[in-house]
Amino acid sequence: MRKTVLMLFLSTAGALLNIVSNKLFTSVLGFPLYMDTMFTITITLVFGLFWGVFCGTLTNIILHSIGFWGWEGYLFVLCNAATALITWLFIKLFPRELNLYNTDQKMIPFYSHRTGTIRIIMDRTIVLILTSFGLCLVISILGGAIASFILIFSSSYTEADIPVISCGFSGTMFDKNYPVFLSQIFSRIPVNIVDRLISVFAGYGAAYLLRSVFKLSSQRPKPSSSTLPEGSM
Repeated sequence: MRKTVLMLFLSTAGALLNIVSNKLFTSVLGFPLYMDTMFTITITLVFGLFWGVFCGTLTNIILHSIGFWGWEGYLFVLCNAATALITWLFIKLFPRELNLYNTDQKMIPFYSHRTGTIRIIMDRTIVLILTSFGLCLVISILGGAIASFILIFSSSYTEADIPVISCGFSGTMFDKNYPVFLSQIFSRIPVNIVDRLISVFAGYGAAYLLRSVFKLSSQRPKPSSSTLPEGSM
């Protein structure tokens, strides 16, 4: 029960930090970046898919409620929730590099035959870059699809009317004859490349720090003395 309360508290705090990060980059520094998924990635790495989706969903609900421009904007909750899902999938694909609880027996051979710390860091860096590119692709397509849906089926909106959609790129990169679906996807890619790289690396660093500060252990039940845990996420 205490662990559940802690996860609820930290996931909610992660959502609030996502909002602070978004406002810092967009309103204070004036950078054309979303920066609202960094701690969604952190929570997913530490606590798993459910709490990552919870953090991401709560982030977008609060963020859009603050800057409300229409009920359609809540559809972008799917983007932040998808961030948790993609992060979780990459943890499953690359458990040795992304699993923060790397004390399992099956992890030991992986690290013992490496040439040293530099090789471990290189492996982890490559996987984090792959994760960021995977997130960039998925979120660009999903965000573009949602934006296109709103623009096509709601005649009361244009790109200029919906700040979260335009991002300042689609109007300059594509003319009016270009398919709206493709323009909305491709216009997001330059933003998301930078955004996801920062978010993934910063989110991983925050996850490592969070685990260390709170002395978090695997979320799976402790095994008996005769067995070792098979996984941690």
